[in-house]
Amino acid sequence: MRLLIVCFILLIVSHEAFAKSAAEIVTAAQERTTHNVMYQSSYVNLAYPGGDVPRHTGVCTDVIIRTYRNALGFDFQKAVHEDMKANFSAYPQIWGHSGADKNIDHRRVPNLETYLKRQGASVPISQSAQDYQPGDIVSWRLFNGGTPHIGIVTNKTSPAGTPLIVHNIGAGPREDDILFEYDIEGHFRFLPDRNLPEMP
Repeated sequence: MRLLIVCFILLIVSHEAFAKSAAEIVTAAQERTTHNVMYQSSYVNLAYPGGDVPRHTGVCTDVIIRTYRNALGFDFQKAVHEDMKANFSAYPQIWGHSGADKNIDHRRVPNLETYLKRQGASVPISQSAQDYQPGDIVSWRLFNGGTPHIGIVTNKTSPAGTPLIVHNIGAGPREDDILFEYDIEGHFRFLPDRNLPEMP
């Protein structure tokens, strides 16, 4: 009986921690929409770890990267680079590279999708709005399976009850009703441990 009670308490604590982290992700994602960001996909030499393109520029992946750094102290640049260095053949081979590149790999949607799958973060793709929780990451293929895109589910919904998405499709970070507007390629629920040092 005592073991059952302990397990129940741990389940409650785990659920509360999960909900807290998801709420932090949503808050950080929504904060991104207050910034004026010019869509700019140029290759940029970055610091490492914790490197970033100029703050007034960015693409859809930068919404994810900046949100997770601000909310959870988690650096996709470091995580993706380390995993790609060790497992390069597991990642898409569509850019003509022969090895990992800390400047760009984490800023490519197919690489983020692969990393998240490798972390066991995939959840089923669904056409039911209720299956998408605040803080989830969703990726799409725009325009009949073409351009990759990615965003974060928020705690707001459309009048029809569809969760809104923070994303950058070209006009800077926005919170829009686009969840079912394009072909969904990936659905992820990812609450990692911090991998950046605490700020003093």
